[in-house]
Amino acid sequence: MYRYVVAPALLVGALTFPLAAWAASDAELAEIREQIKQLKENYEARIRALEQRLNESESRAASVPAAGAPAPTSTAAAPVASPPVAETTPPAPPPVAESTPTSSSGLSAFNPAISAVLQGVYANLSQDPNQYAIAGFAPSGDIAPAKRGFSLAESELALSANVDDKIFGNLIFSLTPENTVDVEEAYGLFTSIPYGITPKFGRFLSSIGYLNDQHQHAWDFYDAPLVYQAFLGGQYQNNGLQVKWVAPTDTFVEVGGEIGSGEGFPGTGRNKNGTGDGTAYVHLGGDFDPSNSWRAGLSYLQTAADDRTYTQTDVAGRLAQVSFSGRSQLAIADFVWKWAPNGNAQERNFKLQGEYFWRHEHGDLTYDSNGALGLTQTGDYHARQGGFYVQGVYQFVPQWRIGVRYDWLDAGSVDYGPNNANLANGSFHPQRNGVMLDWTLSEFSRFRVQYQQAKLRPDFTDHEFFLQYILTLGAHGAHKY
Repeated sequence: MYRYVVAPALLVGALTFPLAAWAASDAELAEIREQIKQLKENYEARIRALEQRLNESESRAASVPAAGAPAPTSTAAAPVASPPVAETTPPAPPPVAESTPTSSSGLSAFNPAISAVLQGVYANLSQDPNQYAIAGFAPSGDIAPAKRGFSLAESELALSANVDDKIFGNLIFSLTPENTVDVEEAYGLFTSIPYGITPKFGRFLSSIGYLNDQHQHAWDFYDAPLVYQAFLGGQYQNNGLQVKWVAPTDTFVEVGGEIGSGEGFPGTGRNKNGTGDGTAYVHLGGDFDPSNSWRAGLSYLQTAADDRTYTQTDVAGRLAQVSFSGRSQLAIADFVWKWAPNGNAQERNFKLQGEYFWRHEHGDLTYDSNGALGLTQTGDYHARQGGFYVQGVYQFVPQWRIGVRYDWLDAGSVDYGPNNANLANGSFHPQRNGVMLDWTLSEFSRFRVQYQQAKLRPDFTDHEFFLQYILTLGAHGAHKY
């Protein structure tokens, strides 16, 4: 079939040659004819090879065992479900060889999509990042900005492929600036379950909120909002099971839930049977008109902490070790609105997003848990805290965007019980203002400059300046709305 498409195309190409070509010499005409002949022979050879592979695949498909018997493992079996849509068009397959195709049991059977994201940053900070802390909130992990000067930022290596006709697998390594490797995600995804149900199992970024399950290189700012740093330690990662359901309606309706180990902050590691956390969420979205669309959501996370230890300054100005054991409940409301003229985001577009976090923790808190001050005491603990961020990003011309962000936290009402004599409630509200400008040379590269003023403690105001680059190698999975 393909030879009947190639021949007319060659004829049209010949007819569109400039008129001067008709005056060419006999030798030049002979050379052109020879080149056309070689092209036709090459294409016909490739077509024969494809037809041979098709015939062999059909023969193998016809010999599939009856239901209940083990299925063959040949790569030429029935098509498998597609992986998530890529951001960019994948590279074309290599030229087809005329030799017999290699069986899937060979080394070439494992052919995953591979991509990498390279990041680097220059940071100029007025305060020592080693002193980074948020007043009124328990330290939640490695949330400080990059070290001063030039450094690598978190980079990423991803491998993904269909395991078979029912499961898609994804493995993402996080390469830290400290030369360590962390498994950020490693999960399987069922792709063939009907009625819009999608189970995922393994390690994954939870889908609570809006920003949590997006990888850092896809954020519109270099760092996470303060609510993510204070309440989730940057991002909430889970080991367990996730199930989502998308309703068959014109309006986007997604309902989901997760159960897992609960090891991520605000929880702690555990060595017990059963589950350590549970989440539930609902996301709605749709189009106002051809130029405007929206998405909103509500999320809930419940987890537990067992001897979550950190240091806190007491009423006498001493640095005391405290530990908390109890329940942590977090609710999130998120909203995103996007505008692009008639849905065409290439020239201009605008995105407004915001999230509000509210947390309730209750349990036992031990003051001077290591006995260093000789004042060890355990009592009831109740805390209600909140915060939000709102940001807007405007692409005013192709490739250039500008954005602003505002963060605000409320240390809230904290009752230390019998330890109120040792630990005080703070009335300070941590906040931060930021602005960024980025240049997207292509879908594979972005360069960003960002400035922000962070007032995280009464005695701490940090002026932070970042220069960031993001380079993407290979086709990368599409990012969410």
